[in-house]
Amino acid sequence: MVNTTLRPDGHRELVNQVRDRVVAELRSFRDLSNPDATRRQISDVYADVVRESGIVLGRNERETLFERIVAEILGYGPLDTFLRDETITEIMVNGPDNIYIERNGKIERTPDTFENTEHLMRIIDRIVAPLGRRIDEASPMVDARLPDGSRINAIIPPLSLVGPVLTVRKFARVPLSVADLVRLGSCTQELFDFVEACVRARLNIVVSGGTGAGKTTLLNVLSSFLPADERIITIEDAAELQLRQEHVVRLEARPPNLEGRGQITIRQLVINALRMRPDRIVVGEVRGGEALDMLQAMNTGHDGSLTTAHSNSARDTLRRLETMVLMAGMDLPLRAIREQVASAINLIVHVARLRDGSRKVVQVSEVTGMEGDTILLQDIFAFKETGMRDGKLLGHLEPTGVRPRFYERIQQFGYKLGPEIFGYPRPR
Repeated sequence: MVNTTLRPDGHRELVNQVRDRVVAELRSFRDLSNPDATRRQISDVYADVVRESGIVLGRNERETLFERIVAEILGYGPLDTFLRDETITEIMVNGPDNIYIERNGKIERTPDTFENTEHLMRIIDRIVAPLGRRIDEASPMVDARLPDGSRINAIIPPLSLVGPVLTVRKFARVPLSVADLVRLGSCTQELFDFVEACVRARLNIVVSGGTGAGKTTLLNVLSSFLPADERIITIEDAAELQLRQEHVVRLEARPPNLEGRGQITIRQLVINALRMRPDRIVVGEVRGGEALDMLQAMNTGHDGSLTTAHSNSARDTLRRLETMVLMAGMDLPLRAIREQVASAINLIVHVARLRDGSRKVVQVSEVTGMEGDTILLQDIFAFKETGMRDGKLLGHLEPTGVRPRFYERIQQFGYKLGPEIFGYPRPR
Protein backbone atom coordinates (compact mmCIF):
# COMPACT_ATOMS: atom_id res chain seq x y z
CA MET A 1 0.00 0.00 0.00
CA VAL A 2 1.36 3.38 -0.95
CA ASN A 3 1.73 5.88 1.88
CA THR A 4 2.21 9.25 0.26
CA THR A 5 1.84 12.72 1.73
CA LEU A 6 0.59 15.14 -0.90
CA ARG A 7 2.43 18.39 -1.37
CA PRO A 8 0.62 21.46 -2.76
CA ASP A 9 2.86 21.45 -5.81
CA GLY A 10 3.01 17.75 -6.43
CA HIS A 11 1.11 14.52 -7.01
CA ARG A 12 -1.48 16.26 -9.14
CA GLU A 13 -1.91 13.18 -11.27
CA LEU A 14 -2.53 11.08 -8.18
CA VAL A 15 -5.15 13.53 -6.96
CA ASN A 16 -6.84 13.37 -10.35
CA GLN A 17 -6.86 9.57 -10.22
CA VAL A 18 -8.65 9.67 -6.88
CA ARG A 19 -11.23 12.09 -8.21
CA ASP A 20 -11.72 10.13 -11.44
CA ARG A 21 -12.33 6.90 -9.55
CA VAL A 22 -14.91 8.55 -7.33
CA VAL A 23 -16.65 10.01 -10.38
CA ALA A 24 -16.52 6.61 -12.16
CA GLU A 25 -18.07 4.78 -9.20
CA LEU A 26 -20.80 7.39 -8.86
CA ARG A 27 -21.89 6.93 -12.47
CA SER A 28 -23.88 3.94 -11.30
CA PHE A 29 -26.05 6.19 -9.14
CA ARG A 30 -29.24 6.75 -11.06
CA ASP A 31 -30.80 9.54 -9.01
CA LEU A 32 -28.73 12.66 -8.44
CA SER A 33 -31.77 14.86 -7.87
CA ASN A 34 -31.31 14.85 -4.09
CA PRO A 35 -28.12 16.86 -3.45
CA ASP A 36 -27.84 15.92 0.24
CA ALA A 37 -28.18 12.19 -0.43
CA THR A 38 -25.76 12.35 -3.34
CA ARG A 39 -23.26 14.27 -1.23
CA ARG A 40 -23.38 11.50 1.39
CA GLN A 41 -22.83 8.90 -1.34
CA ILE A 42 -19.88 10.87 -2.66
CA SER A 43 -18.43 11.10 0.84
CA ASP A 44 -18.66 7.33 1.37
CA VAL A 45 -17.01 6.46 -1.96
CA TYR A 46 -14.39 9.16 -1.46
CA ALA A 47 -13.39 7.80 1.96
CA ASP A 48 -13.09 4.26 0.54
CA VAL A 49 -10.93 5.36 -2.40
CA VAL A 50 -8.58 7.44 -0.23
CA ARG A 51 -8.24 4.58 2.29
CA GLU A 52 -7.56 1.96 -0.39
CA SER A 53 -5.00 4.13 -2.20
CA GLY A 54 -3.00 4.81 0.95
CA ILE A 55 -2.84 8.50 0.20
CA VAL A 56 -2.21 10.63 3.27
CA LEU A 57 -4.11 13.89 3.11
CA GLY A 58 -4.10 16.76 5.54
CA ARG A 59 -7.48 17.91 6.78
CA ASN A 60 -7.57 20.98 4.52
CA GLU A 61 -6.37 18.99 1.50
CA ARG A 62 -8.96 16.31 2.16
CA GLU A 63 -11.81 18.85 2.39
CA THR A 64 -10.60 20.80 -0.66
CA LEU A 65 -10.40 17.67 -2.81
CA PHE A 66 -13.81 16.53 -1.59
CA GLU A 67 -15.40 19.86 -2.56
CA ARG A 68 -13.79 19.63 -6.00
CA ILE A 69 -15.33 16.20 -6.50
CA VAL A 70 -18.75 17.41 -5.35
CA ALA A 71 -18.47 20.32 -7.77
CA GLU A 72 -17.70 17.89 -10.59
CA ILE A 73 -20.80 15.83 -9.93
CA LEU A 74 -23.38 18.26 -8.57
CA GLY A 75 -22.05 21.62 -9.71
CA TYR A 76 -20.05 23.26 -12.42
CA GLY A 77 -16.51 22.09 -11.74
CA PRO A 78 -13.89 24.86 -11.45
CA LEU A 79 -16.60 27.49 -11.89
CA ASP A 80 -18.29 26.73 -8.57
CA THR A 81 -15.83 28.77 -6.50
CA PHE A 82 -16.27 31.81 -8.72
CA LEU A 83 -20.06 31.48 -8.79
CA ARG A 84 -20.14 31.55 -4.99
CA ASP A 85 -17.84 34.58 -4.75
CA GLU A 86 -20.09 37.65 -4.43
CA THR A 87 -17.24 40.00 -5.41
CA ILE A 88 -16.97 38.48 -8.90
CA THR A 89 -19.29 39.96 -11.53
CA GLU A 90 -18.15 38.12 -14.67
CA ILE A 91 -16.51 34.78 -15.47
CA MET A 92 -14.84 34.31 -18.86
CA VAL A 93 -13.57 30.90 -19.99
CA ASN A 94 -11.43 31.02 -23.15
CA GLY A 95 -10.84 27.34 -23.78
CA PRO A 96 -9.97 24.81 -21.07
CA ASP A 97 -6.71 26.48 -19.97
CA ASN A 98 -7.78 30.10 -19.51
CA ILE A 99 -10.30 31.27 -16.93
CA TYR A 100 -10.64 35.01 -16.35
CA ILE A 101 -12.81 36.85 -13.85
CA GLU A 102 -13.93 40.44 -13.42
CA ARG A 103 -13.74 41.88 -9.92
CA ASN A 104 -14.24 45.55 -9.06
CA GLY A 105 -14.41 46.35 -12.76
CA LYS A 106 -10.98 44.83 -13.47
CA ILE A 107 -10.28 41.61 -15.39
CA GLU A 108 -7.76 39.15 -13.96
CA ARG A 109 -6.60 35.69 -14.95
CA THR A 110 -7.03 32.87 -12.45
CA PRO A 111 -4.74 29.87 -11.92
CA ASP A 112 -7.70 27.49 -12.26
CA THR A 113 -8.19 25.44 -15.42
CA PHE A 114 -10.34 22.69 -16.83
CA GLU A 115 -8.64 19.35 -17.43
CA ASN A 116 -9.25 19.41 -21.16
CA THR A 117 -11.78 20.38 -23.81
CA GLU A 118 -14.02 17.41 -22.98
CA HIS A 119 -14.16 18.49 -19.34
CA LEU A 120 -15.23 22.02 -20.31
CA MET A 121 -17.82 20.72 -22.78
CA ARG A 122 -19.23 18.45 -20.09
CA ILE A 123 -19.80 21.45 -17.80
CA ILE A 124 -21.39 23.49 -20.61
CA ASP A 125 -23.73 20.60 -21.37
CA ARG A 126 -24.63 20.35 -17.68
CA ILE A 127 -25.62 24.02 -17.74
CA VAL A 128 -27.73 24.02 -20.90
CA ALA A 129 -29.27 20.51 -20.93
CA PRO A 130 -31.75 21.09 -18.05
CA LEU A 131 -33.02 24.15 -19.92
CA GLY A 132 -33.90 22.15 -23.01
CA ARG A 133 -31.04 23.68 -24.98
CA ARG A 134 -28.26 21.95 -26.85
CA ILE A 135 -24.84 22.93 -28.09
CA ASP A 136 -22.99 20.99 -30.78
CA GLU A 137 -21.53 21.53 -34.24
CA ALA A 138 -25.01 21.95 -35.71
CA SER A 139 -25.93 24.52 -33.05
CA PRO A 140 -22.62 25.98 -31.82
CA MET A 141 -23.99 28.98 -29.88
CA VAL A 142 -26.35 29.07 -26.92
CA ASP A 143 -27.71 31.53 -24.35
CA ALA A 144 -28.94 30.19 -21.03
CA ARG A 145 -29.54 31.14 -17.43
CA LEU A 146 -28.38 29.46 -14.23
CA PRO A 147 -30.89 28.87 -11.40
CA ASP A 148 -29.44 31.85 -9.51
CA GLY A 149 -30.18 34.15 -12.45
CA SER A 150 -26.65 34.35 -13.84
CA ARG A 151 -26.64 34.80 -17.61
CA ILE A 152 -24.69 32.29 -19.71
CA ASN A 153 -23.36 32.47 -23.25
CA ALA A 154 -21.41 29.61 -24.82
CA ILE A 155 -19.83 29.30 -28.25
CA ILE A 156 -17.80 26.33 -29.45
CA PRO A 157 -15.72 25.24 -32.46
CA PRO A 158 -15.87 25.58 -35.40
CA LEU A 159 -17.03 29.15 -34.64
CA SER A 160 -14.53 29.56 -31.81
CA LEU A 161 -10.90 29.00 -32.73
CA VAL A 162 -9.65 28.75 -29.12
CA GLY A 163 -11.90 25.91 -28.02
CA PRO A 164 -15.20 26.21 -26.13
CA VAL A 165 -15.77 29.74 -24.81
CA LEU A 166 -18.10 30.33 -21.88
CA THR A 167 -19.14 33.72 -20.47
CA VAL A 168 -21.10 34.06 -17.23
CA ARG A 169 -22.65 37.40 -16.24
CA LYS A 170 -23.45 37.22 -12.52
CA PHE A 171 -26.10 39.19 -10.68
CA ALA A 172 -26.34 39.93 -7.00
CA ARG A 173 -28.70 37.61 -5.13
CA VAL A 174 -29.94 40.68 -3.26
CA PRO A 175 -30.28 43.55 -5.75
CA LEU A 176 -28.33 46.69 -5.00
CA SER A 177 -30.31 49.50 -3.42
CA VAL A 178 -30.17 53.28 -3.69
CA ALA A 179 -27.99 53.37 -0.57
CA ASP A 180 -25.59 50.83 -2.10
CA LEU A 181 -25.11 52.80 -5.32
CA VAL A 182 -24.64 56.05 -3.39
CA ARG A 183 -22.08 54.37 -1.10
CA LEU A 184 -20.23 52.95 -4.11
CA GLY A 185 -20.10 56.40 -5.71
CA SER A 186 -22.14 55.35 -8.75
CA CYS A 187 -24.77 58.04 -8.19
CA THR A 188 -25.71 60.80 -5.77
CA GLN A 189 -28.68 60.90 -3.45
CA GLU A 190 -29.82 64.10 -5.20
CA LEU A 191 -29.97 62.26 -8.52
CA PHE A 192 -32.08 59.48 -7.00
CA ASP A 193 -34.44 62.02 -5.42
CA PHE A 194 -34.90 63.50 -8.89
CA VAL A 195 -35.25 60.19 -10.73
CA GLU A 196 -37.70 58.80 -8.16
CA ALA A 197 -39.92 61.83 -8.76
CA CYS A 198 -39.63 61.23 -12.52
CA VAL A 199 -40.67 57.57 -12.17
CA ARG A 200 -43.58 58.44 -9.89
CA ALA A 201 -44.68 61.16 -12.32
CA ARG A 202 -44.94 58.50 -15.06
CA LEU A 203 -42.18 59.84 -17.29
CA ASN A 204 -40.74 57.48 -19.90
CA ILE A 205 -37.10 56.75 -19.09
CA VAL A 206 -34.33 55.02 -21.03
CA VAL A 207 -31.23 53.80 -19.18
CA SER A 208 -28.38 53.71 -21.69
CA GLY A 209 -24.77 52.60 -21.61
CA GLY A 210 -22.19 50.18 -22.93
CA THR A 211 -21.79 46.48 -22.20
CA GLY A 212 -21.26 45.83 -18.50
CA ALA A 213 -21.81 49.47 -17.57
CA GLY A 214 -24.54 48.67 -15.03
CA LYS A 215 -27.73 49.34 -17.01
CA THR A 216 -29.67 46.40 -15.55
CA THR A 217 -28.52 47.24 -12.01
CA LEU A 218 -29.74 50.81 -12.37
CA LEU A 219 -32.99 49.70 -14.03
CA ASN A 220 -33.60 47.46 -11.02
CA VAL A 221 -33.22 50.44 -8.71
CA LEU A 222 -35.50 52.63 -10.84
CA SER A 223 -38.06 49.83 -10.88
CA SER A 224 -38.11 49.91 -7.08
CA PHE A 225 -39.71 53.37 -7.32
CA LEU A 226 -42.76 52.01 -9.18
CA PRO A 227 -45.90 52.21 -7.01
CA ALA A 228 -46.90 48.97 -5.32
CA ASP A 229 -50.56 49.36 -6.33
CA GLU A 230 -49.86 49.30 -10.09
CA ARG A 231 -49.83 46.34 -12.49
CA ILE A 232 -46.27 46.02 -13.80
CA ILE A 233 -45.32 43.84 -16.77
CA THR A 234 -41.63 43.12 -17.34
CA ILE A 235 -40.36 41.84 -20.68
CA GLU A 236 -36.86 40.43 -20.99
CA ASP A 237 -34.71 38.36 -23.28
CA ALA A 238 -33.27 36.59 -20.23
CA ALA A 239 -34.97 37.31 -16.90
CA GLU A 240 -32.66 39.47 -14.78
CA LEU A 241 -34.87 42.09 -13.15
CA GLN A 242 -35.70 41.55 -9.48
CA LEU A 243 -38.79 43.62 -8.75
CA ARG A 244 -40.13 43.54 -5.20
CA GLN A 245 -43.66 44.78 -5.91
CA GLU A 246 -46.53 42.34 -5.49
CA HIS A 247 -48.42 42.82 -8.78
CA VAL A 248 -45.68 41.96 -11.29
CA VAL A 249 -46.11 39.83 -14.41
CA ARG A 250 -42.78 38.60 -15.77
CA LEU A 251 -42.49 37.67 -19.44
CA GLU A 252 -39.39 36.13 -21.02
CA ALA A 253 -38.59 35.65 -24.70
CA ARG A 254 -38.11 32.11 -25.95
CA PRO A 255 -35.51 30.93 -28.47
CA PRO A 256 -36.41 28.41 -31.17
CA ASN A 257 -36.46 24.73 -30.21
CA LEU A 258 -34.22 22.02 -31.64
CA GLU A 259 -36.30 22.01 -34.82
CA GLY A 260 -35.99 25.78 -35.20
CA ARG A 261 -39.61 26.41 -34.20
CA GLY A 262 -41.49 28.06 -31.38
CA GLN A 263 -39.47 31.25 -31.05
CA ILE A 264 -41.18 34.10 -29.18
CA THR A 265 -39.46 37.46 -29.61
CA ILE A 266 -39.31 40.55 -27.42
CA ARG A 267 -41.39 42.35 -30.02
CA GLN A 268 -44.17 39.76 -29.82
CA LEU A 269 -44.16 40.05 -26.03
CA VAL A 270 -44.37 43.86 -26.16
CA ILE A 271 -47.38 43.66 -28.48
CA ASN A 272 -49.02 41.05 -26.24
CA ALA A 273 -48.30 43.06 -23.07
CA LEU A 274 -50.42 45.92 -24.41
CA ARG A 275 -53.43 43.56 -24.22
CA MET A 276 -52.75 42.69 -20.58
CA ARG A 277 -53.96 45.96 -19.02
CA PRO A 278 -50.52 47.16 -17.88
CA ASP A 279 -50.03 50.23 -15.71
CA ARG A 280 -46.31 50.08 -16.43
CA ILE A 281 -44.22 48.22 -18.98
CA VAL A 282 -40.56 47.53 -18.19
CA VAL A 283 -38.53 46.19 -21.12
CA GLY A 284 -35.18 44.80 -19.99
CA GLU A 285 -33.47 45.92 -23.19
CA VAL A 286 -34.58 47.10 -26.61
CA ARG A 287 -32.28 45.98 -29.40
CA GLY A 288 -34.49 45.62 -32.48
CA GLY A 289 -37.89 46.21 -34.01
CA GLU A 290 -39.62 46.11 -30.62
CA ALA A 291 -38.45 49.72 -30.20
CA LEU A 292 -41.22 50.85 -32.58
CA ASP A 293 -43.95 49.05 -30.62
CA MET A 294 -42.58 50.39 -27.34
CA LEU A 295 -42.50 53.97 -28.63
CA GLN A 296 -46.04 53.65 -29.96
CA ALA A 297 -47.17 52.33 -26.58
CA MET A 298 -45.52 55.28 -24.82
CA ASN A 299 -47.29 57.65 -27.19
CA THR A 300 -50.73 56.08 -26.74
CA GLY A 301 -51.31 56.23 -23.00
CA HIS A 302 -48.83 53.68 -21.64
CA ASP A 303 -46.59 56.29 -20.06
CA GLY A 304 -44.22 55.65 -17.19
CA SER A 305 -42.36 52.93 -19.08
CA LEU A 306 -38.73 51.97 -18.41
CA THR A 307 -36.16 50.29 -20.64
CA THR A 308 -32.44 50.07 -21.41
CA ALA A 309 -30.46 50.43 -24.62
CA HIS A 310 -26.84 49.97 -25.67
CA SER A 311 -25.21 53.29 -26.61
CA ASN A 312 -22.19 55.50 -26.00
CA SER A 313 -23.99 58.67 -24.93
CA ALA A 314 -27.45 60.17 -24.51
CA ARG A 315 -27.31 61.57 -28.05
CA ASP A 316 -26.17 58.20 -29.39
CA THR A 317 -29.17 56.60 -27.64
CA LEU A 318 -31.50 58.61 -29.88
CA ARG A 319 -29.65 57.45 -32.98
CA ARG A 320 -29.78 53.85 -31.76
CA LEU A 321 -33.54 54.12 -31.25
CA GLU A 322 -33.95 55.43 -34.80
CA THR A 323 -31.97 52.49 -36.14
CA MET A 324 -33.98 49.99 -34.10
CA VAL A 325 -37.27 51.41 -35.33
CA LEU A 326 -36.07 50.96 -38.91
CA MET A 327 -35.36 47.30 -38.03
CA ALA A 328 -39.11 46.83 -37.54
CA GLY A 329 -39.46 46.81 -41.34
CA MET A 330 -41.91 49.70 -41.48
CA ASP A 331 -41.31 52.15 -44.30
CA LEU A 332 -41.35 55.29 -42.15
CA PRO A 333 -39.63 58.57 -43.05
CA LEU A 334 -36.79 59.50 -40.71
CA ARG A 335 -38.53 62.65 -39.51
CA ALA A 336 -41.60 60.64 -38.50
CA ILE A 337 -39.38 58.28 -36.51
CA ARG A 338 -37.66 61.17 -34.77
CA GLU A 339 -41.01 62.74 -33.91
CA GLN A 340 -42.06 59.41 -32.36
CA VAL A 341 -38.85 59.29 -30.31
CA ALA A 342 -39.05 62.92 -29.24
CA SER A 343 -42.66 62.66 -28.09
CA ALA A 344 -42.24 59.28 -26.36
CA ILE A 345 -38.97 59.59 -24.42
CA ASN A 346 -38.73 62.09 -21.56
CA LEU A 347 -35.43 61.23 -19.91
CA ILE A 348 -32.20 59.39 -20.74
CA VAL A 349 -29.96 58.24 -17.88
CA HIS A 350 -26.55 57.25 -19.26
CA VAL A 351 -24.19 55.00 -17.31
CA ALA A 352 -20.58 54.18 -18.18
CA ARG A 353 -17.77 51.97 -17.01
CA LEU A 354 -14.86 54.35 -16.55
CA ARG A 355 -11.20 53.63 -17.14
CA ASP A 356 -10.56 52.73 -13.48
CA GLY A 357 -13.26 50.04 -13.71
CA SER A 358 -15.89 51.96 -11.75
CA ARG A 359 -19.45 52.26 -13.01
CA LYS A 360 -21.14 55.62 -12.72
CA VAL A 361 -24.05 57.66 -14.00
CA VAL A 362 -22.31 60.21 -16.22
CA GLN A 363 -25.18 61.98 -17.97
CA VAL A 364 -28.87 62.62 -17.33
CA SER A 365 -30.59 64.35 -20.25
CA GLU A 366 -34.09 65.56 -20.95
CA VAL A 367 -35.58 65.15 -24.43
CA THR A 368 -37.16 68.55 -25.02
CA GLY A 369 -38.67 68.18 -28.49
CA MET A 370 -37.78 68.82 -32.12
CA GLU A 371 -36.13 71.69 -33.95
CA GLY A 372 -36.30 71.10 -37.67
CA ASP A 373 -35.20 67.48 -38.14
CA THR A 374 -33.14 67.38 -34.95
CA ILE A 375 -34.23 65.98 -31.59
CA LEU A 376 -33.28 68.42 -28.83
CA LEU A 377 -31.52 67.31 -25.63
CA GLN A 378 -30.50 69.22 -22.55
CA ASP A 379 -28.36 67.84 -19.74
CA ILE A 380 -29.82 67.99 -16.24
CA PHE A 381 -26.83 66.28 -14.59
CA ALA A 382 -23.32 65.61 -15.91
CA PHE A 383 -20.26 63.87 -14.47
CA LYS A 384 -17.28 66.16 -13.97
CA GLU A 385 -13.90 64.43 -13.80
CA THR A 386 -11.31 66.06 -11.51
CA GLY A 387 -8.30 63.71 -11.76
CA MET A 388 -6.85 60.40 -10.58
CA ARG A 389 -5.63 59.25 -7.16
CA ASP A 390 -4.23 55.81 -6.32
CA GLY A 391 -5.62 54.43 -9.56
CA LYS A 392 -9.12 55.75 -8.81
CA LEU A 393 -10.82 58.28 -11.03
CA LEU A 394 -12.00 61.32 -9.09
CA GLY A 395 -15.06 63.33 -9.95
CA HIS A 396 -18.70 63.80 -9.14
CA LEU A 397 -22.09 64.03 -10.76
CA GLU A 398 -23.32 67.59 -10.56
CA PRO A 399 -26.39 69.51 -11.75
CA THR A 400 -26.01 71.70 -14.81
CA GLY A 401 -28.27 74.44 -13.47
CA VAL A 402 -31.07 73.54 -15.88
CA ARG A 403 -34.52 72.85 -14.50
CA PRO A 404 -36.29 70.28 -16.75
CA ARG A 405 -39.32 71.38 -18.71
CA PHE A 406 -41.34 68.51 -17.25
CA TYR A 407 -40.82 69.81 -13.70
CA GLU A 408 -44.39 71.11 -13.61
CA ARG A 409 -45.59 67.56 -14.26
CA ILE A 410 -43.52 66.33 -11.31
CA GLN A 411 -45.21 68.94 -9.12
CA GLN A 412 -48.63 67.83 -10.33
CA PHE A 413 -47.89 64.40 -8.90
CA GLY A 414 -47.16 65.94 -5.52
CA TYR A 415 -43.36 66.09 -5.65
CA LYS A 416 -41.51 69.29 -4.86
CA LEU A 417 -37.76 69.08 -5.33
CA GLY A 418 -35.43 71.52 -3.61
CA PRO A 419 -33.69 74.05 -5.86
CA GLU A 420 -30.29 72.73 -4.80
CA ILE A 421 -30.98 69.51 -6.72
CA PHE A 422 -30.78 71.55 -9.94
CA GLY A 423 -27.80 73.60 -8.78
CA TYR A 424 -29.63 76.64 -7.43
CA PRO A 425 -28.98 77.99 -3.92
CA ARG A 426 -31.76 77.30 -1.43
CA PRO A 427 -33.58 80.57 -0.62
CA ARG A 428 -33.03 81.88 2.89
